[in-house]
Amino acid sequence: MNLSERLGLYIKLARLNRPIGILLLLWPTLWGVWIAGNGHPPWHIVAIFTLGTILMRSAGCVINDYADRDFDRHVKRTRDRPITSGQVAPREALWLAAGLALVALLLILPLNGLTLLLSIPAVFLAASYPFTKRFFAIPQAYLGIAFGFGIPMAFAAQLGGIPNAAWWLLLANVCWAIAYDTEYAMVDRDDDAHLGIHSSALFFGQSDVLAVMSCYTATLLILAGTGYTLGLGMFFYLGLLLAAGIAAYHYTLIRKRQREMCFKAFLHNNWFGAAVFGGIVLNYLRA
Repeated sequence: MNLSERLGLYIKLARLNRPIGILLLLWPTLWGVWIAGNGHPPWHIVAIFTLGTILMRSAGCVINDYADRDFDRHVKRTRDRPITSGQVAPREALWLAAGLALVALLLILPLNGLTLLLSIPAVFLAASYPFTKRFFAIPQAYLGIAFGFGIPMAFAAQLGGIPNAAWWLLLANVCWAIAYDTEYAMVDRDDDAHLGIHSSALFFGQSDVLAVMSCYTATLLILAGTGYTLGLGMFFYLGLLLAAGIAAYHYTLIRKRQREMCFKAFLHNNWFGAAVFGGIVLNYLRA
């Protein structure tokens, strides 16, 4: 196998060819970056957190495939992944994940000590999430913490501390992650049940659609309350209103629990996160 073929496998393993995961991780990070920076974050902070998000999401995907390598072979959608198919050795995948995480760590070395300290639980969360599906009834909640940990880090990097607003934003992201990843889990419900893997779709059962919409509602209410305490203005709430409309559209997609429509709803969550971010940006531009 030549170098270009090997790089292609690494790109596939790190899901760089499927950017939806990067975007779902990037949007809440940027919420934190912009709010912590009062609408004008230094551009080196934006660059560091954007690149760090891409690297850590990629490392997390590699770890996920390493952890699920024995499960993936039993699922049609995942049996051709590089580790499961034998194209990439498990040890090789671990070296790739470690390399990606190391580069992400190097990016934040110029930042303050608190941000460096927070990188330790951030790496732990990203590395341990794939294993929570074996014992935690709603691993999507853990995913929300892992995907949102860039929020307190963004505040720490710019303010030298972590105000309450950062933790509320993190909680909002946990609720959002449960919503969108339950939609994703609804696609794999039968496979997960057969393999004995936990997921929120299995946990919520016939209340899965209600749970998804409740989590969207909780996300928007927490964001609205946080915006109120921060004194954010009309454009922020217009962004939340647009996000609410997107969530309502997702209901029309998932209400019949058809696999293709549930997956479409999951992918469409990019626009939910973008709507919230757009409202944040416009709020500070118009202030």
